[in-house]
Amino acid sequence: MKILQICNKAPYPPIDGGAIAVLNLSEEFALAKNEVTILAMNTGKHNSDIKTIPQYYSEKIRFIYVPIDTRISPFKLIWNYFFSSSPYIAVRFYNKKFEVELKNLLINGSFDIVQIESLYLLPYIRVIKHYSKAKVVYRAHNIENEIWARLALDTKNPIKKFYLTSLSRRIEKFEKKVLNSYDLLVPITQRDCLNLNNMGNLKPAYVSPTGISAGKYCKPNSLFKNESLFFIGALDWFPNQEGLTWFIDHVWKILKISRPELSFHVAGRNSPNWLRKRCIENKIEFHGEIENAQNFFDKYQIMVVPLFAGSGMRIKIIEAMSRSKAIITTTIGAEGLDIVNKVHAIISDTPQSFFEEISYLLENNDYFQNLEKNAYELAVNCYSNSKLGMELINFYTQHVG
Repeated sequence: MKILQICNKAPYPPIDGGAIAVLNLSEEFALAKNEVTILAMNTGKHNSDIKTIPQYYSEKIRFIYVPIDTRISPFKLIWNYFFSSSPYIAVRFYNKKFEVELKNLLINGSFDIVQIESLYLLPYIRVIKHYSKAKVVYRAHNIENEIWARLALDTKNPIKKFYLTSLSRRIEKFEKKVLNSYDLLVPITQRDCLNLNNMGNLKPAYVSPTGISAGKYCKPNSLFKNESLFFIGALDWFPNQEGLTWFIDHVWKILKISRPELSFHVAGRNSPNWLRKRCIENKIEFHGEIENAQNFFDKYQIMVVPLFAGSGMRIKIIEAMSRSKAIITTTIGAEGLDIVNKVHAIISDTPQSFFEEISYLLENNDYFQNLEKNAYELAVNCYSNSKLGMELINFYTQHVG
């Protein structure tokens, strides 16, 4: 098959969950002898030089990056709020230059599948349908309105809460408006599939989680001893900022007193200065953006994922499981994953339980090793990239006429 993936950000380098989800699937499409093209917006926030893409990927996948300015304009944001019903976050991604590039690509090429990797790119379906007979797929990485609704719920500032609530409602209306404009729906979690069906989806749907490539797995190492916690994630993403701040203020400060030998390591790109300063002030080793996530995983013991907002699935948890890491997260952090509490990872939602679970984990080696072993086995059995990719290809084959 000839597959075109359309993205609102460059998938290489794979420095966040969205980019990883796109690139891992693209790789599997290509390995299965499909002809793969990626058309991506190259934005200021996710800027990437196409020349830096390794030969391993560039030989298998055709990459086309289009420079697009998606920066927030205060004037346009205010105008949009008062004079438009569309959410500004979606409006920023509709660009004539990108539309022309897409149009030319469709006119000069023939595709069996056009897979759209973002809710905010669904308005381009009009162009796709006009210039192509391909099946149009919406790959739903999450339920967008849910992210903002949860952020609003956890926000104490009344002005910020009002805006976030309004934004989540606008995004929900937008999501419902574009439902069924595609031919096929591919959510990455069963929970999201059910939610989209409840919102009104009537098109054939297939749940396809993000997988991990075989070369990225690492079996448990029973000899590894290192009393340490770590966090890794995009530090310009509001849910990560709020979750990390909560953990520092309500858990880490108490843990550090009771276990002075314990270290905490934070990595992630685009950190605001206030967050970096907050880490350093609390004796946290701040690494900033790192070159290799797998190497970072392997240096430390326990991954903390204190998320209280978000949707879809946490790719970094899947990556950590594939590296045989002990993980403690929240109910929202574990959403969309086949995690059994205290079998594959620890699920906790209060500062006291976070403190108690981490302390118990550090003091009970058998429990610790079982978590690592079970996490690894879950990743191998349920999140193998080759298995998931082939199953999705089979689904597409059934619908391409």
